[in-house]
Parts: sequence; structure tokens; C-alpha cells
Amino acid sequence: MTRMTPPRAVVISALGITQILAWGSTYYLLAVLAEPIARETGWPLTMVVGGLTLGLIAASIVSPRVGNAIQATGGRPVMSASSLIMAAGLAGLAFVDHPALYFAVWILLGIGMGAGLYDAAFATLGRLYGKDARGAITALTLYGGFASTLCWPLSAFLVETLGWRGACLTYAGVHLFINLPLHVFALPRFAPEDPARPRQSRREILGALLRGRESGGARMTLPQGDRLLFALLATGLTIGGIASAVLSVHLLTVLQARDIALAAAVGLGALVGPSQVGGRILEMLIGRKFHPLWTAFASAMLILAGVSLLAGHAPLIALALIFYGAGIGIRSIVRGTLPLALFDPGIYATMMGRLAAPILLVGALSPLAAAWIIDAFGTDALLAILVALCGLDVALMAAVAWAAARRARQALTGAPADPQT
Repeated sequence: MTRMTPPRAVVISALGITQILAWGSTYYLLAVLAEPIARETGWPLTMVVGGLTLGLIAASIVSPRVGNAIQATGGRPVMSASSLIMAAGLAGLAFVDHPALYFAVWILLGIGMGAGLYDAAFATLGRLYGKDARGAITALTLYGGFASTLCWPLSAFLVETLGWRGACLTYAGVHLFINLPLHVFALPRFAPEDPARPRQSRREILGALLRGRESGGARMTLPQGDRLLFALLATGLTIGGIASAVLSVHLLTVLQARDIALAAAVGLGALVGPSQVGGRILEMLIGRKFHPLWTAFASAMLILAGVSLLAGHAPLIALALIFYGAGIGIRSIVRGTLPLALFDPGIYATMMGRLAAPILLVGALSPLAAAWIIDAFGTDALLAILVALCGLDVALMAAVAWAAARRARQALTGAPADPQT
């Protein structure tokens, strides 16, 4: 029996639509719903927003197993399961009346996020297209860039017409009747087979996944020479995500601390979204001519420039936000394409799960740490720390390039990856 693969454009478009709706109904949900939830329930706003933090921590915990699952079975079953889990979580959120239930629901939503947002989608594309997935990943991030732009107004409309509980139920229906069918019918039913892997039953695969292992029963292993490269990449991608995690929450606070009125701060903050999309379009047009290492370095430099200018004076803030937005827009592409370019695509999905875990965990905790820094030391201290971290990110990307070049030289000369001295 011939296993038909849906056309590439169909797969990318389907994942693009589901990513917009998944991000908008989970990660970006509380940007609109937090105030109505706090007002109706009487819970502190910080507790309400803390639900998302807990969800991201849950996502970081399940990400390695999600990567293993996509490596073993392809993205269709995992992404389809994420739609069901998100639907259940959002339906549960519509009926919560106690803080414990609220946090339990966000843990469930976090599991869905770990199985259904960018990292899982990137892993799905990498598992399907291998080294040729770069263009597909870039195109997918273009769709994802519109999640907040489209879903924030939709969420506001739903809250106004149906209330926040009705909005949650509507989004649950979206996952059941839009995302789930797209995942089921537009993604390939079978993962590309790896002839080097022995065939296994679904029970054997499931048992391996529950033990946190790959489908072959062994943990992801890298050649000795690749371990330093992987460690540098994981550290760089994690640290590089801190600025965006912090400023996605505290940007308006930082701008208002520069004596910018709230309305003007909102207007300036609106520059970030189009700059993200603009950076991604530019990468799509010219990035394919360069190795993803160059894209990674450009992203790190743009974020550093943006945050450094943001730490300066008001006349440069618009330029700062354009640089910053372009940098974090490209960084999303780097997160999916650089591991694919540097390592064996046969372990790409598993690797994405390993890389996602620290990124999601730090992304969950960084805004809380930043709030404490602002309260204790002010926004100038926060920006100084972010500048230092962004500088470290640039250095780490340079170190990744050095380690990759070193590995390539050793491969050409036949020298051992880790010579004994």
C-alpha cells in the first residue's frame, strides 16, 4: 500500500492555522481574560496570571517526551492529541470556581501547549522533511506571528459578547472542530520510516515514551564531538529567550518608567509585532542563501542592539523596538532551523523536545524574577541585566559557530572529536 503524503503547502497551511489558534487560545489568552477572571472571581491578578506560568512549567516537563513521541510516530497523533487536551483544558477553565481547580486546568493546558505549540510543530516538520524543512519552518513562523494580532481582538469580542467563560468554551470548540480535523486530515498518517531502526509495536513505543526514552528504547545519544556543540546551543537558545520572555510581560512597564504615557507606550509596543513579521519575511527571502548560524548571530545582534537602545533615552526607543522585534522574530526561526542544520535530522524531533524543556522553564520563571527586580531595584537595573544576558547570547552564538567549525575540521582531517591531551 502506498502511503500518500499531503502536499507540502497543505501541511504548512494547516499547521499555520492551528498554530495561530493554539497560541491565541493558550499562551496569549490571559492578556485579555486575566482582568475579567480576576474581577469575577475576586482572585488576585498575580494568581490569575500565575496559571500561565504553571502551564509553561508543565510544558517544559512534558517536552522531552513529546519530542520522543514525534520521533517515534510522526506529528499527526501528537498534534491531534494536543487539540483534544487544549479543548479539555479550555472547557474546564470555563467552569472553574476554586484556585486549586484553576491551577489544575492550567497544568492540563500546559501539557497541551507542550504537545501543540512551535516546538512540536517544528519537530513535526523536521520529522517529515528532514534537512529540507527550513523553508517550511520559516513559513510556519510567519503564520504564528499573527496569533496575537488576530486572537486578541477575537478574545475581546468573545468576552464582551459571551463573557470570559463563554470565550473559553468557544475556544474549546475551535480546537475540536477546526484544529483537530486539520491535524487529523492534513498531516501524514505515518512518520517517514528510518531503515536503521527496528520495527516496533505501538505498545513497545508507548512503553518507551512513558519511560522518557526514544522509540528504540535508548535515550538520545550524541557523538562525543557533538556534546559540547549541543550544550552551547541549548545554553544559547535558553539565555537568548530571556529578553523576549521578560519584555513580553513588562515592556509597557519599562516604557512608562521612561516617562512615556500609557497610550504612547501601547503605540510604541505595537511596533514589535510588525517588526517580528518583517524580520521573518526578510529571512525567508534571503536567509536561505546563508547557513542558519548566520541567522542566529544576526538575531542575537539585533536583540542586543534593541535592548541596549531601550536602556538609553526616549528618542531611540522606536528604533530599539524595531531592532528588538526583528531579532525575536528571527529567533523563532533559529530555534527550529539551527538544530536541524547542526545535527542528524534523524534525531531532530527528540532533540527539539530536549531543547524546549529549559527554554520553556526559563520563559516561565523569567517574568516573575523580572517583576522582583523591578520592585527591588527599578527598571534600569532590569535593563542592565538584560543587556548583559543579550551580550552573553551573542558570545554563545559565536561559540556555537566555533564548535561547529571545529567539528567540521575534525571530520575532514579524521582527527578524534575529543583528543586526549
